[in-house]
Amino acid sequence: MWLRTTIGGFLSLSSFCALHRGGITQEERNRREHIMGLPPFNVSGSPFNVVPIHQYPELMKDTCALINSEWPRSETARMRSLEASCDSLPCSLVLTTEGYTRVIAHCKLSPIPSKKKACFIESVVVDKSCRGQGFGKLIMKFAEDYCRVVLDLNVLYLSTVDQDGFYERIGYEFCEPISMYGPRNCELPSLQNAKKKYMKKIL
Repeated sequence: MWLRTTIGGFLSLSSFCALHRGGITQEERNRREHIMGLPPFNVSGSPFNVVPIHQYPELMKDTCALINSEWPRSETARMRSLEASCDSLPCSLVLTTEGYTRVIAHCKLSPIPSKKKACFIESVVVDKSCRGQGFGKLIMKFAEDYCRVVLDLNVLYLSTVDQDGFYERIGYEFCEPISMYGPRNCELPSLQNAKKKYMKKIL
């Protein structure tokens, strides 16, 4: 049996049940929401939330494994990056199940020193077993909402090698390369960087 989610995808009944096993108590959830100052972004009528990773440190190990499945790096370095997440920037967001038991997707919001009202979205990744169900679009939408509502930003930048079609469909446009390291610095030339396409979206 298959169940339709509110974001246009489908989950098998067994997968849906697996997503709901375990989880934190309602009391603990309320405590974290109070600390954060607002509840997690919830997809109405669905079992998914988007939350800052530093408010749910128990999800860091799984998030580390998810990112490293796409871009291998030492666990120590990856965990250090996740642990740097904070209420401002940088901030790592994860798409998780309602019970906070499984990490489905991740993206990182990083500061751009030369642009105080903008940020750079990077490390956007969806669990391979969940791709093709709209989760990439979902986490991007809530990352944009988080930037606009919580961080008071108005422009988002990103770079991609081969996913420009996806980003175009959700409203991003091609732009000139932008440095995340300040106006006097630029990325070192490399084959990977030469293939990068830079895009932006005005919120």
